[in-house]
Amino acid sequence: MNLIDERLEELKSKALACSDCPLAQTRTNVVFGEGNPNTPLVLVGEGPGANEDATGRPFVGRAGQLLDQCLAENRITRKHVYICNVVKCRACIIEGRSVKNRPPRQEEVSACYHWLKEQLEIIKPLVILSLGAPASNIIIHKDFKMTRERGIFFPTQYAESAIAALHPAYVLRQHGAEFEAARASLVADIAAARRKVMEIKKELAEKAAPQPEIKPAPPQELNLF
Repeated sequence: MNLIDERLEELKSKALACSDCPLAQTRTNVVFGEGNPNTPLVLVGEGPGANEDATGRPFVGRAGQLLDQCLAENRITRKHVYICNVVKCRACIIEGRSVKNRPPRQEEVSACYHWLKEQLEIIKPLVILSLGAPASNIIIHKDFKMTRERGIFFPTQYAESAIAALHPAYVLRQHGAEFEAARASLVADIAAARRKVMEIKKELAEKAAPQPEIKPAPPQELNLF
């Protein structure tokens, strides 16, 4: 285990005992995040739902299955990236025996924000893919407009670059041609984020050790990053 892994595990142990907002009273598990702490690409969603609350893992329900499929179409698995949410505990409404998801309140987002910030400071990703407008409001800028700004790269304090994509849960709510178009856009935005990682890594390598110009090699299949 390297220093990044150790620091993230230490942060996780603290987050698992968090009681900074009322969500601690209704959660089953804190959903801290999972994946490769040494990755250049981090995916950030809004918050966990029922399946995530039950397992303590991010994106494991139907939306998570769709996300895994879209990642796989880009030859990416969870071992290649790190996945987390802005809010670490499920926001829900309890009515009798019925428990329903709800959007996190601003005070809940504010109380949880430092966990995300510290996560990203430890991982230091080159690129962040924010899933959905609520996460993009935190990662990219306030009042983010998904319809106009999806697929555009922005500078961010958390990484060299960030790009927003449709949340898999939103994609699942579409039907027919709208579903196919939304799903295709998610696959394309993941591909764009992957390419951006490679571009940044190339730029950093060239700055660190300038090389004389050489004749390009024949086209080959690109490595993951």
